[in-house]
Amino acid sequence: INEILDLTLIESGKLSLSMEAMSLPDVLLDCQNMIDPQARKNDIHVSFPQLDRPYFVHADRTRVKQVLVNLLSNAIKYNRAGGTVDVTCRAISAKRIRISVQDRGEGLPPEKLAQLFQPFNRLGQETGAEEGTGIGLVVAKRLVELMDGEIGADSTVGDGSVFWIELNLVAAPQLAGAADKPFALLQAQVQQGTALRALLYVEDNRANMQLVEQLIARRPDMRLLSATDGMHGITLARIHQPDVIMMDINLPGISGIEVLKILVNDPATKHIPVLALSANAMPHDIEKGLAAGFFRYLTKPIKINEFMAALDLALEFSKAELDGALTQHPCDGG
Repeated sequence: INEILDLTLIESGKLSLSMEAMSLPDVLLDCQNMIDPQARKNDIHVSFPQLDRPYFVHADRTRVKQVLVNLLSNAIKYNRAGGTVDVTCRAISAKRIRISVQDRGEGLPPEKLAQLFQPFNRLGQETGAEEGTGIGLVVAKRLVELMDGEIGADSTVGDGSVFWIELNLVAAPQLAGAADKPFALLQAQVQQGTALRALLYVEDNRANMQLVEQLIARRPDMRLLSATDGMHGITLARIHQPDVIMMDINLPGISGIEVLKILVNDPATKHIPVLALSANAMPHDIEKGLAAGFFRYLTKPIKINEFMAALDLALEFSKAELDGALTQHPCDGG
């Protein structure tokens, strides 16, 4: 059903992508963890590459995982008993990388290979034991093309198939203007004994997490808490009561907007200002985020001055909220 909904959104031009520089090794590791239970159940050995460098591609992290997991799932389903699946990566030019998924199944004749990416075409598997709508590859093709990529397949009857996608390589995310500013000049003066303010950052993209870690390292008045998914973020918010929360919109499992709703409706966390930091940068994305209740909506790539200004505003708001609460409910004196 989700695939049909995705295809409907794609065909109507309403599917919103969160394009950013994403770490390919990180995504492959996520895919490996996601596909491992199915591989074990089917007694299929799946091998992933050890990449020689930290490749970054310009793509939507969630959608790349969706496409690769679909290809991996098919390679496991239509493999031979005790078969193998080999995932490989190869830079085919300075600007393009190919990720291939090779199985050892029965393979496909040329006439079926030509029909691969047609809706509801299960290539003669309609009466087989494996479930499916025959729409996954159609969605995969549309998604890859929306990310300015390419998808294809090669197959030999009796020797298996290779499905591949190509995506655009980009440089690793950097903090604009960070390199030419001496570290010491960026450090604020903090009075000795001052309690550190806490920022909770909820983000599943390791590269973005590292950038924010670099920024907060320049704030000796602050400490950073981190979570890689929404539910863990909610738990940390309830336990640690951070001064400010910042989160991505496209999180695994539960979206940033859903997390915000839970935080706002919880008496323990409703007072905490929540900043959005997202690659969804279209005006309607920003309007939707602010309407949902985000304190500020920042877009990727991170802009240092904008980030620091929004953080300072949120910290001021948080302190005012706390001072107001203490005024209304003063502690009893001894």
